[in-house]
Amino acid sequence: MIRSTPSLNGSADLSARRQIAIWLFACSTMVFMILVVGGVTRLTHSGLSIVEWKPIVGIIPPLNQTEWDETFDKYKQTPEYQKVNHQMSLEEFKFIFYWEYWHRVLGRLIGVVFLVPFTYFLLRRKLDPPLIPKLLGIFLLGGMQGAMGWYMVKSGLVDDPRVSQYRLTAHLSLAFVIFIAMMWVALGLWSERARVTADATLRGLQRTGFWLAVLVFYMVITGGFVAGIRAGKAYNTFPLMNGHVLPPESFILDPWYLNFFNNMAMVQFDHRLGAWVLAFLVPWFWLKVRSAAVSGRARLAATLLLGALAVQIALGIVTLVLAVPVALGAAHQGGSMVVFGILLWLNHELRVARVSGSSA
Repeated sequence: MIRSTPSLNGSADLSARRQIAIWLFACSTMVFMILVVGGVTRLTHSGLSIVEWKPIVGIIPPLNQTEWDETFDKYKQTPEYQKVNHQMSLEEFKFIFYWEYWHRVLGRLIGVVFLVPFTYFLLRRKLDPPLIPKLLGIFLLGGMQGAMGWYMVKSGLVDDPRVSQYRLTAHLSLAFVIFIAMMWVALGLWSERARVTADATLRGLQRTGFWLAVLVFYMVITGGFVAGIRAGKAYNTFPLMNGHVLPPESFILDPWYLNFFNNMAMVQFDHRLGAWVLAFLVPWFWLKVRSAAVSGRARLAATLLLGALAVQIALGIVTLVLAVPVALGAAHQGGSMVVFGILLWLNHELRVARVSGSSA
C-alpha cells in the first residue's frame, strides 16, 4: 500500500509537493509545444502523410532509400496523394512526413515524461493518496488522446482526403482537457495558502472566472471547427464578414443545426462571436479584480490575461485577413492555450486567501 508522508506542513512535504508541481508544469509546457506542432502539421497538410499507427516501432523513421520508397508508396495509395498531391516528389513528401513524425514523437515523449516521474514519486511515497487517482486519470486521458489522434487521421484515409472536423475538434479539445487537468493540479500543489469562500465579492469573481473559462473552451471548440472545415480561408475581412455581420448563406444547410458544424459562414461567425464577447467581458473582469480585495498575484494574473487576450485577438484578425499563413495560424492556436493557462492561474489565485496587509 502506498502511503503519503506524515505531514503536509513539514519542509520535506512542501519540497515534494513543489517537485511534483514542477514536473506537472513541465508536462503542461510539453502539451503546449505539441499543440503548436500539431497546428503546423495541420496547416502544412502533413497529418495524413503517415498511414499507419505503430506506437512502439513507429518511433523509428525511414533510415535508407528503400524504406523511404516503401513509406512513400504507402502514401501514394491514399486519397490525398491521388486527388491532391499526385505530382509530389519524394523530397516534398519528406517535408510533410517529418512534421507528422515529430508530432507523434512528441506525443510519445510526453507519455514517457509523465509516466517515469509518476512511477518514481509513487515508489518513493511522495504522492498523497488523493493525488494518485488524479494523476492516473491524466495518464489515461493521454492514452485516449493518442487513440483519438489516430482515429482522426483514419477519417482522412478514405474517399475524402480531409480529416473529420468532428474528430479534429475532439482531438484538440482533449489536448486542452489534459492541459487544464495538469495545470490545475500543479497550481494546487504549489500553493500553501488556505482556500476562502466567505466573501460574497470573491465568490462572484470566482463564478465569473469559471464562466470565462467555459467561454474560452467554447472558443477552442469553435476554433476546431474553423480549422476542420478550413473556414479561415473564407470571409477574410474584418470587422464584417464580406460586408455582413451574419452572411446570408449562414443557414443554407438542412437540417438547420448542421450549419453550426459544416457551414463556413456560421462556423466562422460562431468563433468571431465568442471573441467579441471575450473582448468586452475580460476588460470588465479585469476592472472588477483590480478593485477587489485579492492578492497581488491575482491582480497580476488579471493584467496578464487582459494583455494575452489582446494579443490573441490581434493575431486572430491578422491571421484571418491574410488567409491563415502557417506561422500565424500556429501562433494563434498556441495563443489560445496561453490565454487558458493564465485564466487557470487567475481562477486559482481567486480561490486562495489574501495575506492580510500584504499584496503578495
